[in-house]
Amino acid sequence: MIDFSRNHFELFGLPVRFRCDNEALDRAYRALQGDVHPDRFAAATDADRRLALQSSSRVNEAYAALRDPVARAQYLLALRGIDAMPAHDTRLPLPFLERQLERREEAAAAAAAGDLDALETMLREVRAEARALEARLGTLLDVDGAWDEASLRVRELRFLHKLAEDVDAMAAEVEA
Repeated sequence: MIDFSRNHFELFGLPVRFRCDNEALDRAYRALQGDVHPDRFAAATDADRRLALQSSSRVNEAYAALRDPVARAQYLLALRGIDAMPAHDTRLPLPFLERQLERREEAAAAAAAGDLDALETMLREVRAEARALEARLGTLLDVDGAWDEASLRVRELRFLHKLAEDVDAMAAEVEA
């Protein structure tokens, strides 16, 4: 079974850093999940089956956290004792918020007009901005150790990911 005291990165044998080799993560996940999957323990004792289920659940949880850039950044900050998404601190820079509100209004207008091209263009722009922000987070977390700024950027990245999901859903509705 697995060592539950290991952090997500250690579990998969990866360096503790934001920049993640997704192919290595996927390979490690498949190998580890193959070792602990509950189906392999169908004939085992109740205790071993429970442990296999807990191990498999832990592997799935760790994989989901490391696969998603927002969750990975939050987890890295949490390893340092920093809550990047505290309920009491939802602040974002005003210019950032204003730009995202403008985008939401533009997306709603494009969806109402059935303008799929405008929605797809906006989706590409938002995703490009998110990728640039992920690159910035890589520097803040892996090189600079700028935890406070990284925490703010994680909130921005989460906002951009949510915006991209919303715009993608609007585009899907227009397409249908």
